[in-house]
Amino acid sequence: MKTAKTLFIALLLVTVAPISAQTADEIIDNYFETTGGKDNWGNLEAIKISGSVSAQGMEIPVDVIQTKDGKQLVTINFQGQEIKQMAFDGETLWTTNMMTMQAEKSDAEMNQNMKQQAKKDFPSPFFNYKEKGYMVESMGKETIEGTETYKVKLTKEPMMVDGEEVPNVTYYFFETENFVPIATQNEVQQGPMKGQTVTNSMSDYQEVDGLYFPFDMGISGQNLKVKDITLNPETNEGMFAFPE
Repeated sequence: MKTAKTLFIALLLVTVAPISAQTADEIIDNYFETTGGKDNWGNLEAIKISGSVSAQGMEIPVDVIQTKDGKQLVTINFQGQEIKQMAFDGETLWTTNMMTMQAEKSDAEMNQNMKQQAKKDFPSPFFNYKEKGYMVESMGKETIEGTETYKVKLTKEPMMVDGEEVPNVTYYFFETENFVPIATQNEVQQGPMKGQTVTNSMSDYQEVDGLYFPFDMGISGQNLKVKDITLNPETNEGMFAFPE
């Protein structure tokens, strides 16, 4: 009788657990629903984020453009000069050398890594993630700076670093109250910070034409204060192209 009772309790726990725990898909679905609806996110063709970052006591204006077909552009205004700090036209990743002020193409590995994920990560890497070959996993709850969150592990296709494949994993932390991500964590795979864990933050969510975006973002140690977001801005091929 005792064995039967123990078995009944075990079966009850197995049945109840999936109901009480938030699965990764439930968290993601709630995120899209809370921030404007998945259909509206799917109709997004491009986005322009305008803001500023603080550096050496200066406020540097920044514009970021991302498109559905994978093009990206980061432009800064430094001492009155407009500089394309990073650009990707779908095939070629390039930057402006701040010493020579000449355009320089990125190395083959960085270019390939960008080609691999730029198109897939718009408007969010979680959007139709299964079709992209990504995997997600719920890691339970974790408190981030006093806020209770759901921790979700996102695994993308491996990246190439120094001729070898390395894992491409990012952890997202979604507020349990409204399901918006307030932080991400990932391990740096190359450069002087290789092996270190970097935490980026997102806060001050505001509505823009029916969709919600963070207007305060901490990225790679710098704080981006967003002033304006434009949905589906006008773009042209020349904006992203490497200058010949």
